Amino acid sequence: MQFGIFTVSDVTEDPTTGTTPTENDRIKALVAIAKKAEEVGLDVFALGEHHNPPFVSSSPTTMLGYIAAQTEKLILSTSTTLITTNDPVKIAEDYAMLQHLADGRVDVMMGRGNTGPVYPWFGKDIRDGIELAVENYALLHRLWREDFVDWQGKFRTPLQGFQSTPRPLDGVPPFVWHGSIRSPEIAEQAAYYGDGFFANNIFWPKEHYMKLIGYYRQRFEHYGHGTASQAIVGLGGQAFMRKNSQDAKAEFRPYFDNAPVYGHGPSMEDFTEQTPLTVGSPQEVIDRYAAMREHFGDYQRQLFLMDHAGLPLKTVLEQLDILGEEVVPALRKEFAVGRPATVPDGPTHASLVARRAKDEQQGAARDAAAASGPAPTGEMKDGAAASHPEAAR
Repeated sequence: MQFGIFTVSDVTEDPTTGTTPTENDRIKALVAIAKKAEEVGLDVFALGEHHNPPFVSSSPTTMLGYIAAQTEKLILSTSTTLITTNDPVKIAEDYAMLQHLADGRVDVMMGRGNTGPVYPWFGKDIRDGIELAVENYALLHRLWREDFVDWQGKFRTPLQGFQSTPRPLDGVPPFVWHGSIRSPEIAEQAAYYGDGFFANNIFWPKEHYMKLIGYYRQRFEHYGHGTASQAIVGLGGQAFMRKNSQDAKAEFRPYFDNAPVYGHGPSMEDFTEQTPLTVGSPQEVIDRYAAMREHFGDYQRQLFLMDHAGLPLKTVLEQLDILGEEVVPALRKEFAVGRPATVPDGPTHASLVARRAKDEQQGAARDAAAASGPAPTGEMKDGAAASHPEAAR
């Protein structure tokens, strides 16, 4: 089980002081937050991608490469890589380069983003969002796995004998999560490729995400990647903690009430009842998140949003101390109890390299067996490939 934090990199006024950090302040703060995450024993730091104010993370690979040079163990991820508006060729090259620089401590979360105007800024149409996500990822998947690619699709110019460079580290691409708030098409895509599915469940009630994750697990098994319980699932989360629950609520309330996303809407109490946001003592956070697998099953990655809504850096670092020293150790123990041995751990570069070696050994054994007798015949289980829009490409 992997625990970490994700950031949307918002530059927001602190409602308690009326001060707003500069872009430079916020960028430097993100580096300090990532380093603190490793210091307190977290596993993952994930950074969003945005191309509009009030966000500053327009170049995740630049930021993550800089953080990679100052950390040793932290998995560096995106919490959104815009698969719709970025060129898949550039994604293939940028993240393979980052993978080499970080010695494999890299994975990627594909997403469509939350800002409609970004599409025309990059010459795309938001009405093509799902189609772009499907086609662009199909190309990216091949670019990381095939030395030379011939390609023709709907949304970009054809490729002939193209090789992206550098090639993935050790011949193993970064692990890919497909992030979604509401779209079953993205859950289907993740299942088809056997990739991870990250349900960023921070805004809607759990029942919606139970259906979405359940659908992904079902389709993961349908495509023959393993049992439904072996599907790779990640969840979002939010917390604000103080030793005393009432102190936490009093301190966080002005930030909640004025937050750009959910401020001036539901009360903090209503929002915490309907979503994973937990404002209170560390034990309340432990209890709330230990219960997550009752709703979603055993899963692989839990990320928390900790640095939003204008919270000052000092407060965020204090929150990370509590998260890393009190909450996460307790959750590691809770999630280990009764966890079946068949449920996979969170993906790492080392685990992906080991899996590839095992697959190659099994493939060689099958080839040897086939060479010694007639080859078996049969079709893919349930016609799985034919049911996916990329199967005919």
